[in-house]
Amino acid sequence: MSKRVRKAIFPAGGLGTRFLPATKVIPKEMLALVDKPIIQYGVEEAIASGVEHIIIITGRGKGAIEDHFDNSFELDTMLERSGKHKLLAVSRGVSSLARISYVRQREPLGLGHAVLCAKELVGDEPFAVILPDDVINAEVPCLKQMIGVFNEKGGSVLATQTVEGPGISAYGVLAGSQDPGNPRIYNCTDMIEKPKFEDAPSKQAIIGRYVLTPRIFEMLDQTKPGAGGEIQLTDGLRELAKEEKVFGYNFEGKRFDAGDKLGMLEATVEFALQRSDLGPLFREYLKGIQL
Repeated sequence: MSKRVRKAIFPAGGLGTRFLPATKVIPKEMLALVDKPIIQYGVEEAIASGVEHIIIITGRGKGAIEDHFDNSFELDTMLERSGKHKLLAVSRGVSSLARISYVRQREPLGLGHAVLCAKELVGDEPFAVILPDDVINAEVPCLKQMIGVFNEKGGSVLATQTVEGPGISAYGVLAGSQDPGNPRIYNCTDMIEKPKFEDAPSKQAIIGRYVLTPRIFEMLDQTKPGAGGEIQLTDGLRELAKEEKVFGYNFEGKRFDAGDKLGMLEATVEFALQRSDLGPLFREYLKGIQL
């Protein structure tokens, strides 16, 4: 088994019902955060973390994702003829970001099933999973931090964040103990999906970044479908933790749930303020709003 994390899976087959009516015809992964679709932030994070091959799991009505990362001859020709060289560079830059493959998930049968769809393309090597809805703003890319932990510890790594109070019930929650050598690392013994607040085994909520060994495919193959006929990644991870080391990592950075309307608005404000071309004017605009 190769120990280098060269591939990243992007599950993108969901229906995006929280953003209806916009997502009736537009994939939720293509909704714009400032001026880039949210999936592009994840792809750029993966590339900055050393990933060479992006595997996007698509479904019905997701053709716009493939078009976005493909060459656009007509657009590029128009921009070149118009002398709009900066915009031309932006367009061509998107299509040359990475080697991208697509796998069709015929039915939305759960996150575990989406990951399993990429089994043949991943092969016998460790890989990453990035959920496009989770956009993370970090000085060092979140996935790069996690790969560092994977290289150090030699086991699968799940990104976590500390969630106080009843909000923990919206997440999968890690059970385990803090690593004595690094307070950001947790030795995982189990995980519970969306527990009641009083039943949560910790404050460590699992979010949409994973670095996994290929053994997870064996676990997912054996996982029985649950409610709605879905195969859940959490169920496979629970079994994986019984067979080999699994770690939680409380990453450095800020996560935005861009699959939620409020989370998307928060991300838009913060990412826009960081832009040199938009930040100063946008900051002055915000100061003038009557709240």
